Amino acid sequence: MAEATAPAGPVGTEQLRRTNTALVLRSLRFDGPATRSELARRTGLAKATVGVIVSGLDAVGVVSEGVLDEPVGRGRPGRPVALRDDALVGLGLELNVDYLSLVLLDLTGEVRRHEHRPRSTSDGAADLLALVRSVMSEYAAARVVGAMVAVPGLVRGDDVTVAWAPNLAVDGAALVAALAAELGCPVTITNDANAAAYAESRHGAAVGIEHAVYLTGTVGIGAGVVVDGRPLRGAAGFAGEVGHMPIGDSTAPCGCGRRGCWEASIGLRAMLARVGLPELDTPLSSAEAVARHADEPAVAAGLDAVGRDLGRGLATIAHLLNPAVVVLGGYFVPLGERLLAPAREALAARLPAEVGYPELRLSGLGIEAAATGAAELALDGVFLGEVPLA
Repeated sequence: MAEATAPAGPVGTEQLRRTNTALVLRSLRFDGPATRSELARRTGLAKATVGVIVSGLDAVGVVSEGVLDEPVGRGRPGRPVALRDDALVGLGLELNVDYLSLVLLDLTGEVRRHEHRPRSTSDGAADLLALVRSVMSEYAAARVVGAMVAVPGLVRGDDVTVAWAPNLAVDGAALVAALAAELGCPVTITNDANAAAYAESRHGAAVGIEHAVYLTGTVGIGAGVVVDGRPLRGAAGFAGEVGHMPIGDSTAPCGCGRRGCWEASIGLRAMLARVGLPELDTPLSSAEAVARHADEPAVAAGLDAVGRDLGRGLATIAHLLNPAVVVLGGYFVPLGERLLAPAREALAARLPAEVGYPELRLSGLGIEAAATGAAELALDGVFLGEVPLA
């Protein structure tokens, strides 16, 4: 179970109540349903305190209590407490260069709805708002406690300002204001790779891994870093912008205006240029088309070159961060071993065997990884006692 963070100083009665309530909610989420007595043992709270918390959560529809089939020992059977899956939800969204994603996640961690679609206009905010309206009209009964938008760019520590997104024009403040007015809940923005890394640590290929890196595979290339189960953001929120490291073809023009960026050698459009095939409506459909031609000599040679440049960059990341696992998402997934085999060779050639090589894994969440992580992060306030539940 995730542990509570100790308060920095004295706290008031209301804050203490929220902290203890969050402790119970985290236990139910990460350790599963339990009786009140079991919750008291798990959390270290007094049974009477747990009873008051559970009653309050039951009253606002956040938990439900059942009855065991048979008594355990003497006395009445315990009543297992469980999170309800229809009361509170977190909304995760992704706005990318050529597609949108949406994931609706309930308190139990189950995905209630997921969808991704190509961008239909040049106005990303309008496209995203239209997607939200079409989906959320079906979930009027659920309370959205928070929404988060993942974007391929640098997001400042205020979780609103998009400081730099070389492949995407987006006004963070205007986007947040429009979505907050539509949803009636707090809305924030995060980096897409950070969100995807968090999702993989909770739901995907990095579950149970304390030190992992997620590498996006879209038009842009970014990395999300998870340390001890939490995203590593850096001093200004800019950690993980690996796509603009000077690795690969030093003459290749990048969307940022410079030459020689890693993204200019292994990003989606760089990969398509190397194999000589056109871009389709989403990164996945483009990569799936490439996979169908992967045995053709020119395509195979192009993929080998991309894979080698991928491995060279991963060697740099491994030297800096020493992750146990690197998860590759987006367009990397349909191409699988066509890229991973040459990447492993290049990685091994540049990393001392004594250091050990990170295991390369393909994302288990597909193109919706960033939106899934954004939904998890949108729910974090509930499990940290920051969101009033009444």
